[in-house]
Amino acid sequence: MSQVDFLYLSEQDMIKAGVTDMPGCVDAMEEMFRLLKTGDFRMGGPESNSHGVMMTFPEKSSFPNMPVDGPDRRFMAMPAYLGGRFDMVGMKWYGSNVENKKKNLPRSVLMLTLNCKDTGVPLAYMSANILSAYRTGAVPGVGIRYFARTDAKVVGIVGPGVMSKTALSSTLAVRPEIEKVKINGRSKHSIDSFIAYVKENHPGIRTFEVVDTIEEAVRGADIVHIATSSPTGDVNEYPYVNEKWIKPGAVICCPAAARFDDDFILNRARNVADYRGLYEAWAEEMPYPAYHIIPIPAVHCMDLMADGRMQRDDLIDLGDILTGEVPARTSDDEIIIYSVGGLPIEDVAWGTEIYRNALAKGIGTKLNLWDTPYLT
Repeated sequence: MSQVDFLYLSEQDMIKAGVTDMPGCVDAMEEMFRLLKTGDFRMGGPESNSHGVMMTFPEKSSFPNMPVDGPDRRFMAMPAYLGGRFDMVGMKWYGSNVENKKKNLPRSVLMLTLNCKDTGVPLAYMSANILSAYRTGAVPGVGIRYFARTDAKVVGIVGPGVMSKTALSSTLAVRPEIEKVKINGRSKHSIDSFIAYVKENHPGIRTFEVVDTIEEAVRGADIVHIATSSPTGDVNEYPYVNEKWIKPGAVICCPAAARFDDDFILNRARNVADYRGLYEAWAEEMPYPAYHIIPIPAVHCMDLMADGRMQRDDLIDLGDILTGEVPARTSDDEIIIYSVGGLPIEDVAWGTEIYRNALAKGIGTKLNLWDTPYLT
């Protein structure tokens, strides 16, 4: 039979199918990381570890219709296969441009395609903005479940945007005892939006404290999420955290730009990466020093390795913690810097869950690709 139909899921369809189920997403991400550790996956690049293939634009162009470079101005394809019970091939594709905000659009507009692993025919085409935000936010939750202290009560937020909203949701999914959130943001609008989101979705939070500096957000916090939009190139512009501000035993989650003193990174912090292979791929793909281009702390660790100042095993892989190969903590007072880079298999994992939910519940619109292919 040559007829091919696939399921289209709008953003509202995705919500109906459960894309905002954060506890479920955290569990799916943990299962994904376990499959990643066993090798039951494929991504792009020569070692199958690449974040994706990025297309950018020149700073100047002689072609009048060609876009020029700008903040977060890019297109990106992120293909992957994930095995286990997911057993799915897919690709997230998106375009990003800060100027979108002037048009009342998100900075990035994302779509996910799922395909039959054998024939390549499409199974689903789905809105992926919320999916991507939740899978990104769920990854901190996986780590926090294992190495955040069980008596954690205070979360510090640096950059109260979408990433911090979902990261806090995943934190509360695994540490529901959290009572207080401290917030450092650039605008009243973003802070108010963040507080409104938390009050609506997590009414158990008792106290909000808006602070003026990163230091105030970090001091006394058991878990800190740093997720600001920062220009790359000059590392001195990345959000800086001084070791003296950090509470003993705290976890600092870094899905975006963050900067720490090298002496702290090399001698006292415990550096954990969501997937070390991703950062090794970036080290191969990007010019040295890669930290000037990708501002996540684990990328800086790779640069330190290139300098001969850090050993590979000094950057701990989350999968080794999940499988018990290394302990989650070596002491109660140990400070953990947790880097989150983002993997296309995360989108495939959560997208597959939502696709199957939608099929079971009759959600979405069936679209016909062809009854019989015109060319064979």
